[in-house]
Amino acid sequence: MIHAKATNDFDDLHQAQLEIRHLTKTIEALRDELEKASYHQDQSLQLARAESSDEIIQLKKAVAVLREELENMLFGKEQSVQQARAESSGEIIQLKKTITALRDELEDVRFDKEKGIQNVIASSNDEISQLKQTAAALRQQVDNIKFSFEEKIQNLETAKRDEIGQLQQTIAVLRIKMEKPDKTKPVKKRKS
Repeated sequence: MIHAKATNDFDDLHQAQLEIRHLTKTIEALRDELEKASYHQDQSLQLARAESSDEIIQLKKAVAVLREELENMLFGKEQSVQQARAESSGEIIQLKKTITALRDELEDVRFDKEKGIQNVIASSNDEISQLKQTAAALRQQVDNIKFSFEEKIQNLETAKRDEIGQLQQTIAVLRIKMEKPDKTKPVKKRKS
């Protein structure tokens, strides 16, 4: 009976150790996944930044070309305006409105791109924060499980020591009883 209980205690202890190892491996796998997710998130963010940067550069070049074309056109128109200022004043006003509209549109595009980049960064930061919180919660759960198993192991060891102590006391009492002659029983005389 004692051997069976000790075997069960050892099996429980062994099972607990296996579960702790399994949970530790699970934590390591989750950490790896978190690092991979963070790496992929960083790559996506860098790609988004690079694409936005490329698009801004292209827009700047397009604006420069438009400005150059506009300046060339204004120069040509200036000469025409000098010849027929009254007829072309309406066209100059329209060109200025077009320039203003193009600038406004360019500013809107820049603002939208910057806002998109900020949204990507904020979204990435939120996801990273959530993953960190999840990792911390998982670590806490593992620590709690580990503490619970350690406490169970200590309780099992305490119970085992208590049981061994009780059994040793019982053995000692039984030895004393066996070694002492029983005074309550009458001694039988042998017949000769």
